Amino acid sequence: MATLTVFQFRTENGAQQATDLIEKLQKQALIQVQDAAIITWPIGSKKPKTRHLSHLAGVGALDGAFWGTLFGLIFFVPFFGEATGSVTSAFAAKFKDYGITAYFINSVRRKVTEGTSAVFLLTSGGVLDKIVLAARSLPKFELITSNLSNEQEAALRAGFTDEEASVRV
Repeated sequence: MATLTVFQFRTENGAQQATDLIEKLQKQALIQVQDAAIITWPIGSKKPKTRHLSHLAGVGALDGAFWGTLFGLIFFVPFFGEATGSVTSAFAAKFKDYGITAYFINSVRRKVTEGTSAVFLLTSGGVLDKIVLAARSLPKFELITSNLSNEQEAALRAGFTDEEASVRV
């Protein structure tokens, strides 16, 4: 079972601090990061900056299309209005099949706004008490999570796994 977690920070640099901590936790085998991405939304910018954190991604990580599609659905589609309504509905339905609900998407959309940042993690396993203790060093953050069943995770991987990366193992 995998978990999609968003650490939302009220500052533009909070997500980078979290990324540094997550990298340390991963080296200590306290968390298993399957894939990760970061968003920063500078004040005065009309849209957020996104970056895939391939250095944190594990073997068989999702390809960039997953993050691009998810971030497009969350941050960019609302700007296009009704012209893309049916396309948006189709993507939202597909993401629901993956365990990523409209509630999750809308929560992220409401909370990750101009002047904030966020780290998106797809993880499995983890030593929760040690992670919570380590997270106390971070600036104030809010968690938004979605637990994916084994079936949902398999469907997500079937739809977005980079086949070449999986074969290289």
